[in-house]
Amino acid sequence: MNTELFIKMLEEKGIELSPQQINQYEQYFHLLVEWNEKMNLTAITDKEDVYLKHFYDSVSAAFYYDFSKPLSLCDVGAGAGFPSIPIKIAFPHLQVTIVDSLNKRITFLENLAKELQLDGVTFIHDRAETFGQNKEYREQYDLVTARAVARLSVLSELCLPLVRVGGTFVAMKAAHAKDELEVGKKAIATLGGSLKETYSFLLPIEESERNIIIVEKVKATPKKYPRKPGTPNKTPIE
Repeated sequence: MNTELFIKMLEEKGIELSPQQINQYEQYFHLLVEWNEKMNLTAITDKEDVYLKHFYDSVSAAFYYDFSKPLSLCDVGAGAGFPSIPIKIAFPHLQVTIVDSLNKRITFLENLAKELQLDGVTFIHDRAETFGQNKEYREQYDLVTARAVARLSVLSELCLPLVRVGGTFVAMKAAHAKDELEVGKKAIATLGGSLKETYSFLLPIEESERNIIIVEKVKATPKKYPRKPGTPNKTPIE
């Protein structure tokens, strides 16, 4: 996906980019490749692949959820900034918090935000499990996102405790989302969530399956969740 096609396909979805936003995606690509030589941020470094599999794929959440309103967004395990930074570029008014367990990734993201002149972005070095127990952040966000971090039963325990009651958790998944959802239903309900909608589509050009799972937070998460670091992965709620 070249830059022109990226711009055109977003436009078709009602997302119009200014020259400044187009330039921010371009800078993002160059910084990603530059920093990737020093640390392992992504296996995808070809420009057309970055635009398709990172930028377009991240912004695809906005095809199914309304990002145009004022929102506080928390992105769990964002790695090199996906999906939240491409979304933030497209919707600059968002207040974004990224939590990641690797400090060197946080260093990259802080540098990225400075170079791209992004306002309203906060980066926190922490495990999602301890972050979710921190009263300052727990149940504070309108929206919590995660892209390909863990299977849904585990991911729900890392993300739902951060969503305010009445807010939304958006999980971005590749294939096998239906199976994960079947297994993850108990975890979603236990943590105060209710499945609202699942959307499936094919990523353009390569036509690989993508799924967007939208979960509403209908009641407060029990205090014991999230459990200690590593526990959700070892013994998921199933």
